[in-house]
Amino acid sequence: MAPFGSYRTVPFLLAAQRQADVVLASDGSSNLVSSGLPGLRLPFHDLAACWERLQEEVARGGPFQALLGLDDKGAQIAGALAPLLGLPGNPPLALEIARRKDWARAALAQAEVRVPWHRVLKLNETLPAVSDLPYPLVLKPVALSGSRGVMRVDDESALRQALTRLRGILAHAEQGVGHLALVEQFIVGSEVALEGLLVGGVLQTLAIFDKPEPLNGPFFEETYYVTPSRLDPTRAEAVRREVERGARAYGLAEGPIHAECRLNAEGVWIIEIAARTIGGLCGRLLRFGTGYSLEDVVISHALGEPVETKAPEGAAGVLMIPIPGLGLLKRVEGLMEADRVPGIVEIVIDAREGQELVPLPEGASYLGFIFARGPDPESVYHALKTAHGHLRFVLAPVWRAAVRH
Repeated sequence: MAPFGSYRTVPFLLAAQRQADVVLASDGSSNLVSSGLPGLRLPFHDLAACWERLQEEVARGGPFQALLGLDDKGAQIAGALAPLLGLPGNPPLALEIARRKDWARAALAQAEVRVPWHRVLKLNETLPAVSDLPYPLVLKPVALSGSRGVMRVDDESALRQALTRLRGILAHAEQGVGHLALVEQFIVGSEVALEGLLVGGVLQTLAIFDKPEPLNGPFFEETYYVTPSRLDPTRAEAVRREVERGARAYGLAEGPIHAECRLNAEGVWIIEIAARTIGGLCGRLLRFGTGYSLEDVVISHALGEPVETKAPEGAAGVLMIPIPGLGLLKRVEGLMEADRVPGIVEIVIDAREGQELVPLPEGASYLGFIFARGPDPESVYHALKTAHGHLRFVLAPVWRAAVRH
């Protein structure tokens, strides 16, 4: 079940076709598939209509073995429909908690999982006195993804300015809860991401990614992911255990999760847990010792088959190329030099000539991806950084017409 435009659709579709007969369900006005593959148009906003269409498909082609939702939106509708078909899945409320930063913080706190000081703010009301808050803080929209709208603030004046900026971002967002924001204490420390699979509530670690460059703000764009992590086994197990506790607090029990954590002397702090796989094209990093991809593993679990993985040999990494500034993309220079850097596997530029680029915190995408492999994490990180240094992004200004009355 795939929202329109999802990066995950093609790799998951290919993996699923290797193991089962597939029907690709999408929301929107047209199918995402050619006539050679069964496809359904489902109004994801109307659960009753989705259920009716699925019943028609079952009558036509037989029962489903599994429903797999891609991205947050697809996971939400799959979680709601799976019990109606007698299939395992995560409760809709648990999936909603995973999407709502304010509900997630409340669930973690209730389960006595370590969380920073936090407060929910109503953006449509006059802000109360905020001079006595434990600065520095991080301001977040409660329901946007990809670090969009996330800003560090160091004092009351900066918080008030950031709130004005966030109101503007939410006013133009296609999704989200426009009247609420979360403000929480900034957590000092290094950051890692865990890619895992829940099987009956038990978390199996598929990979832990180091983020070798500090994420201290003022915005929090993801850049480098390198695996395997340099965490020692004790620390890595502490991350797995805390993420498992967090997933249980949300009510999640089955399927893939992607978690972001901060580490410091106090322990492991959960930034967020998403009930889906890693975003963008980053799943390409993971090919396990068995030869299986991340998508193969997730599909096998959805079909009720045992999942066994071995640690891959060597190291791998990705740089999610940040948008350098506001403007229209004219061209990307230095691609050949970047591609010749030892260890670079592939460079993917998603943005097209003439496309308007919007950086964080207003932006919601990356310019592209650089993939690398090598004998160890240090060499992979060096290759990614060197390759990025060769790239030059030529932008043209954006001119907007103004109407005078």
